[in-house]
This record gives sequence, structure tokens and C-alpha cells, in this order.
Amino acid sequence: MSQTKVLVTGAGGFIGHHLVKFLRAKGYWVRGVDVKYPEYSEVDADEFEILDLRRWDNCLQATRGVDEVYGLAADMGGMGFISAHHSEILHNNSLINIHTLEAARVNGVKRYFYTSSACIYPDYKQTDANVVPLKEEDAYPAQPQDAYGWEKLVMERLCTHYRQDYGLETRIVRFHNIFGEEGTWDGGREKAPAALSRKIAIAKLTGKHEIEMWGDGEQTRSFCHVDDCLEGIYRLMRSDHTSPLNLGSDRMVTINQLAESIADIAGIKITIKHIPGPMGVRGRNSDNTRLREVLKWEPQISLEDGLARAYPWIEGQVRQKLGL
Repeated sequence: MSQTKVLVTGAGGFIGHHLVKFLRAKGYWVRGVDVKYPEYSEVDADEFEILDLRRWDNCLQATRGVDEVYGLAADMGGMGFISAHHSEILHNNSLINIHTLEAARVNGVKRYFYTSSACIYPDYKQTDANVVPLKEEDAYPAQPQDAYGWEKLVMERLCTHYRQDYGLETRIVRFHNIFGEEGTWDGGREKAPAALSRKIAIAKLTGKHEIEMWGDGEQTRSFCHVDDCLEGIYRLMRSDHTSPLNLGSDRMVTINQLAESIADIAGIKITIKHIPGPMGVRGRNSDNTRLREVLKWEPQISLEDGLARAYPWIEGQVRQKLGL
């Protein structure tokens, strides 16, 4: 039996470079593509190409000779970034995803994995911190909060039509706040767990135990460790399920609680200074009913165990940056 060849786009990014390692361990031949190399680890792909997937010719090159595509390339970041760069995000991600999907079709790719986001869910269903968990069918009537969510929702539709019209086997996942080691932790694109871990690590190492947080900290989210994310990706790609599927934890916490959990792992007591800043929707949580039905599985790593893996890595990065 010949080795399955796959492409991972966004392979220089957080989830992408973890996925390359995961798939190679499963026995796949993996080509990684990104505009950058992985920042915190060596390239683990069988082949890695620096390509800008906003360009059609680069997408044709990236998708040549592979059986499957895992589409993780995106111009994205945390709440601060996606709330301030609507045009850039909508423009860049539309080009990346439309070109990559069409190039996959042209090059005869058999199966295509598209990474959507919980950001596609309507603003009007996320106005209360004690939010009702979001089911997959809650996506419509559509009203995502940001351009990032709108682009993801449109691409879900395009993937569905490519499956119906061309027979390209598409699989669609909606990520809910994936976090972990070897991800962006500073510079403005980092997400809440990494940003808070950085701030708490600095507080610990400098002895100044006050950190700043956008908003009142009572906004709610659920968080899923990257190792669970990889297992969910693999199981969905091997399944027959073609509709969008939530992938995340269904345990909701406030951002204040998230900060306190990280501080406990760091071994310090913190004071939180609440300041104005983008908070996103008031509450968001994943309904995992369909995930359990379809995959006979759900994320296994608790928030505390995931943070216990991620925080020490970020503290190590902060130590290096501070020269400690």
C-alpha cells in the first residue's frame, strides 16, 4: 500500500506545525507550506516550501501530487488583532482559501480539511456570559461579529458546494479557542491563554504581581488543548461526516477564572487591573453533542492539565526574553 501524501497549509503556525508532527507519526508523507518557518521548533515535514497562498500559482504548486489537504493557513490572531484588521483579514483569507480549494480540485486532491472557527456564530446568540452552548445549526441566521467570522462562514459554504458539485470530499471543523505550547505568545496576535500566561510569567519573574486585562474579565469562553485538537482533526478527516462540526471543550470559564488558574500553576497570587479593550462576544461555549455522536470521542485534557503543559513553556520564553 502506497504512503498517503498530504499537504498542511499554515505549517509554520501554531496548530499547523503540531499537525505536521502528528500526521508524520501516523505514517503520512507531509508537505508543509507557509510564508514562514515554524518559529519555535525545527521543520518536521518531509518537504517544506515557503509560499504565499494568496497567489494562485503558489496554491497550484502547494497542492501538486498530494492526496489530501489540511487547510490551516490564515491571517489571524487574538481578539485585539481580529477586531482591528477587518479588511486585511477578509481580503487575505478569502484569497488563501478560495485559491487553495480550487487548486486542490484542479490537482485532483481527494479530500480537503477546512478549519473554520467558532467566530462564525451569530453575535445575537452570545450576548450573555452564561451563554447557551452553541450547536452547529445555530450558525444561521448569520451574524458573525467580525470579518474573520464572515470569511470563515462563506468558505464553509464553498467547501460544501465543492463537495456537492465536484465530488471533492470536504470536512469542516469549527475550532473553539485552541491553546498550547509553541504558539504565538507576544506581538499582538496571541490569544487569551498565551497573553495571560505571558503577563503572569512577567509578574512572577519581576515580582510585580499586577496584570492588566481587557474588560471586566467576566466574559466567558471554553478552551481546548492542541493535543485534543489534533486528535479531533484526525478523527473527523477519517469520518464520513460532511457538515461543519464543533471541536473544543464544553467547559466554560470566565477570563478572570482563566487568569487565576494560570497564576495557580505559576505559583503566585495576582491582582488584576481591568482596562478598556476589545473583549469579543460576552459569552461563548461549544455544544459537543454532535461531536460525541459523530466521532465517539470528545476532548480529554482538562483546562488545568492543558495550562500545566502550556504555561511552563511560555515562562521559559519570557525568561529568555528578559535575559534570566
